[in-house]
Amino acid sequence: MNGFASGLGVLVVFGSGITAGLLFCVAFTIVPAFAGMTAESYVRLHKQLGRNVDRVMPFIVMGSMVGDIVLAAMAPRGWLLFSSAAVALLGVSAVSHLCNLPINKDVRSLASKPIPRDWKDPRPRWRGWNLWRTGFSFVALALNGAALVVST
Repeated sequence: MNGFASGLGVLVVFGSGITAGLLFCVAFTIVPAFAGMTAESYVRLHKQLGRNVDRVMPFIVMGSMVGDIVLAAMAPRGWLLFSSAAVALLGVSAVSHLCNLPINKDVRSLASKPIPRDWKDPRPRWRGWNLWRTGFSFVALALNGAALVVST
């Protein structure tokens, strides 16, 4: 690997590590805290916590995925690992955009009005999807780390 590819390899490991770390933190600290809250407290806090993460994480996930695709084309020994990491990051992104974010939007829409009596609590569903994307992120991190070692 040349200097550019080595630097990009470090960046994709860094990006997938940030993703895995954040999702792990959410799964094992924030989600259990949400589970113990009243619906009103949950909705209020959910709105506050998500507003910055939802702006930054897509760039980190997609940037790492694009980096993996570039590295797959450049690294003859690590191409399969980098390609697989890109697919895992695509899994993170797909679950986020198709499953978690629609739930987030529904919850945020409640923040300015009372919780309806027939409200179906989305916390168990959201937790399940979050665990899927957390798993994908750990797979991406492991694959990126292995690819970087194999390619150098």
